[in-house]
Amino acid sequence: MGDNLLDDEHEQPLLINRSGSEDEEEILDTRTGESFAGRRMDGGTVGTDPRDLEGFSLFYWLAQGLGALIMVLVVLWTSNYRGGFAWSSNPALEFNWHPVLMSLGMIFIYANGIMTFRYMRYHRKRQLKLVHACCHVATFLLTVVGLCAVFDSHNLANPPIPNLYTLHSWVGLTAVILFCCQFVVGFASFLFPGAKQSLRAALMPVHRYFGMLGFLLAIAAALMGLLEKAIFALPNYKELPGEGMLINCIGALIVVFAAVVIFVVSNHGYRRVPMAEDETLLTAESQLG
Repeated sequence: MGDNLLDDEHEQPLLINRSGSEDEEEILDTRTGESFAGRRMDGGTVGTDPRDLEGFSLFYWLAQGLGALIMVLVVLWTSNYRGGFAWSSNPALEFNWHPVLMSLGMIFIYANGIMTFRYMRYHRKRQLKLVHACCHVATFLLTVVGLCAVFDSHNLANPPIPNLYTLHSWVGLTAVILFCCQFVVGFASFLFPGAKQSLRAALMPVHRYFGMLGFLLAIAAALMGLLEKAIFALPNYKELPGEGMLINCIGALIVVFAAVVIFVVSNHGYRRVPMAEDETLLTAESQLG
């Protein structure tokens, strides 16, 4: 939640504004004594950034393109090969909402929530926290509907299909439960009502670790689900028919997408440089606490 999964807030240098201007900053790194200038507080024109951003735009937009392509292929697969979509009136078609909504929520939007503090690096931290939280709210809502679709498709089938007996379902449910715990703890600690700075600093490594673990579990569950569906639905899967090829391509793209997202959020040079107002807000919150 609140801060990006890989932001080391307590390890980053203290940056202070020495310019006295509301539009531009002269930032002093109190750890190294170096300064850099020209960044607008409202996210406008960017000056010199001490971080190495080489390749960031390429990898960020590559991730966005891969995510969009995955969603297009999942929709094409479920509509062209699996018969389209319906609700409880047709349980078999209701199931098709599951891969679409879970891919959109637990993979694509979840990943964008992770990358918020990389792409929107020059915005105020409060704005970033709200965007980060909105991504997770959207993920939660899509996940709820996606889970309802799969449970309905099993329970309303004739005869009913057992629930939660495959490894895909175990890993997927673990990812969802972990995500929900992350959401609740992160919202309360980093956004509202907000914990003291010392507690946030202590929670951040845990928040980062379990946030990334949840994303990786969602990726693993998606790959297991694709394989499970291919084996159950395609008797000639070993001959690699058109649908089997499409399923394999979706899985391969998900792996590449996850690799690019992890690279973007784990690259130290892509981390957000704290703004002067961040420290001001932290100090004010600590005094209030």
